[in-house]
Amino acid sequence: MRVLRLLIVPLPLLLFLPSITQRALAQTEPAPATGRAPIAGRVLTLDECIAIALEAQPSIQATLYDYAAARYRVTQALAPLLPQVSGLVTATKSESSSVSTFAPTGRLTQSQTFKGFSETFIAQVVLSQLLFDFGKNLAATEAARKLAEVAVEDVELQRQLISLAVKEAYTNILFALRLIRVQEQAVQRAELNLRSAKGFFEVGTRPKSDVARAEVDVANARVDLIRARNALRTARVALNTAMAINVDTPTEVRDNLVFEPVNLERGRLRTEAIKQRPEYRQVKLRVSAAEATERQTFRNFFPDISGTGSYGGSQLGGNQPQLNENWTLGLTLSWSLFDGGNRLAKYQEAKANLDAAKQRVKSTELDIIQNVEQAEIAVEEAQERIQAAQALVASAQENFRLAQGRRPVGAHASPEHRDPGARGLPHRALPPRPRPRAAVNVR
Repeated sequence: MRVLRLLIVPLPLLLFLPSITQRALAQTEPAPATGRAPIAGRVLTLDECIAIALEAQPSIQATLYDYAAARYRVTQALAPLLPQVSGLVTATKSESSSVSTFAPTGRLTQSQTFKGFSETFIAQVVLSQLLFDFGKNLAATEAARKLAEVAVEDVELQRQLISLAVKEAYTNILFALRLIRVQEQAVQRAELNLRSAKGFFEVGTRPKSDVARAEVDVANARVDLIRARNALRTARVALNTAMAINVDTPTEVRDNLVFEPVNLERGRLRTEAIKQRPEYRQVKLRVSAAEATERQTFRNFFPDISGTGSYGGSQLGGNQPQLNENWTLGLTLSWSLFDGGNRLAKYQEAKANLDAAKQRVKSTELDIIQNVEQAEIAVEEAQERIQAAQALVASAQENFRLAQGRRPVGAHASPEHRDPGARGLPHRALPPRPRPRAAVNVR
């Protein structure tokens, strides 16, 4: 009766083992690809770009499959606690010979024995159940379950990294478009200055070096324009790659660069960052997994108690019409008393891994706080620079308004200099070169 009680007790425990969290189960399988409108020929918003990337990015799909593999490892760790059933069927055909001495005559006689498959047939079913192992397999299952939850956080971390890559590429495209407009205006201004320098040189009010300097400025402005266009192509390739689409797709995005001042609460941001960052949740789960592994290695010092039973039949002679039934029941206690210090070394290793995991929690927390502080400093700097740039733009617009009322000196000035508002660009009037005076020799 006690043996049956030990056999029944572990089974209800297996039914109530902690399962994977609901958030993990929601991401067990990759989301099926749904039909979407073609990307080329329409303007995408930032939310649409992120949705496309999260749906089609192979790296996210890979982490989802990694999580599925981790869930199967939980099942593997749980399997030894369940009944193990195996079957055995054997049949052999053999021939043997023997030599014997006939006593009265002393002659040697040789005899041969033949056995067919039907004479050596054995069929058996074996059932074994681990009755008690001091919680070794339960600790191994708990460690596997924590590592599966770590894989869930890998999925979330990959989603955040992809979203960040999409946002950076999206913003870089808008920045490159603005930079192209700036460089195109710079080329126009340099070409205007070049025509002005040539006009002043032709009337003799400026030297040839001014023309050469203006030509260099035009070349540099064109080089900067080429770099700006290449920056746009690079940003578009980065966005297409993040969205897992063809890199040659002419993706167009909607402009959303609008400055909005923000007020940052550093204390609240630190708390939210530590609570929401997948990296921090991962290291906490790794501590739990290390604790479970440490418990498992400690319990490996204790014995295992298991029960076995078998039922089958055998036919050892060809004239027997039916199998001879046989069954067995057994109780086994397995205890390794000395293994050369292997289990002790594994236990010490598990304790060291646990201490390392706890220190990584503190290290990750410091890294997150540092990242938050650096991001806050960068945001504050950007806000100050934007405000300073706005003041600079206002000053430049006022100078442009004042410059529009000026007129250059010189009868042979270019039409742009006779009418500064003709091209909408400011220009500073250049004074005429003084005429040389005639030399008078006095004797």
